Amino acid sequence: MWKKQFSLSQLNQLCEHCAIAHLGIEFCAQGDDWLEAKMPVDCRTTQPMGYLHGGISAALAETVASLAGFCCVEEGYAVVGSEINASHLRPVTSGEVYAKACPIRLGKSLQVWQVDIRDERAKLCCVARLTLSVIRTGE
Repeated sequence: MWKKQFSLSQLNQLCEHCAIAHLGIEFCAQGDDWLEAKMPVDCRTTQPMGYLHGGISAALAETVASLAGFCCVEEGYAVVGSEINASHLRPVTSGEVYAKACPIRLGKSLQVWQVDIRDERAKLCCVARLTLSVIRTGE
């Protein structure tokens, strides 16, 4: 499934100078058909009432699925998000959350990813689905 071989360290370096690093998102685990990232629940990621912000959960889901999708296309191609939906199932107020992206479909022009976000007790907090368009980068 993986067409580009990046270590977790390399994925984190790739994201050092953008919104991903600002939110504290860090890639932490990878398997044969999944990629996982973690994110702190703190002042950068909560809404005014102290709960994990739903939009930030969506950003976490899009981050992990987009980087996974990028690793599943040949050189000269990239992916861009075209649709995301997220169902917020339980509030989180502290600690870290873990987002695990698994492919539903890896097509030539379209990818669909399922992302489950869990808290530190492994309780499901959010379920998201991301559709990515595969584009040629011109290389």
